[in-house]
Amino acid sequence: MENDLPIDHPRYESLKHRHLIVDGMKKNIVANAGMIAHGRGETFDYLLGEKTHEFSINACKAAAAYLYLAKNPIFSINGNVTMLSGKDIVQLCREKKIPIEINIFYRSKKRIEAIKSHLTNFNPFVLFGYDENHLVEIENLKSDRRIVDKRGIAVADVVFVPLEDGDRAEILKENGKTIITVDLNPLSRTAKMSDVTIIDNIVRVVPLISKYISEMNDRIATEIIREYNNNEIIQKALNEISKGFLNKFSH
Repeated sequence: MENDLPIDHPRYESLKHRHLIVDGMKKNIVANAGMIAHGRGETFDYLLGEKTHEFSINACKAAAAYLYLAKNPIFSINGNVTMLSGKDIVQLCREKKIPIEINIFYRSKKRIEAIKSHLTNFNPFVLFGYDENHLVEIENLKSDRRIVDKRGIAVADVVFVPLEDGDRAEILKENGKTIITVDLNPLSRTAKMSDVTIIDNIVRVVPLISKYISEMNDRIATEIIREYNNNEIIQKALNEISKGFLNKFSH
């Protein structure tokens, strides 16, 4: 379907990403509800002008700093993330030797296998979350997100959880983990619970984090984290979204 899209369409990139999600649903990688979640994010991206803002850049730098300093970082990946940024995440994690863990809300063996098969095409450094011999459960969490790999999320100190649900973000925080999220909705519980909230489209975020983490050293990373204020980032994003809404409405 992507080949049928007019490349001169003003929202070509957004349409391309939409079709990736549809393709992922057909391949059993994306859950039906994942299409709704993508549409919600697309709305906020539209109001943000479908571009990366300074507050996103600052959050990406903070994410890179935390990942750089982490002893046991992990990238948690679901169906939507797999389709939108799977290749870029695998490349980043392979270069930085960071494990990836499959973790999905609507869990089934068929979906786990489909995501695993797709990611394997890109040659991941380490892939967790599919071998039942290594799976454990997070206490006080009811959804299937509670099922994690004892070699991955269970022991990680920094967890990158893009397009995340608030329940698990909250529990992971309670377990002492640093949470980095990518969420176009600054009002979500995930956005509010995370240590670093990147309010931007994940397709633009992952290349930025890859760039910034390559520029890190101990001094720079420590300074970035010391000066970073996530509440300010969220407020700036809300201001920009409000401005975007007023601009669209006035026209």
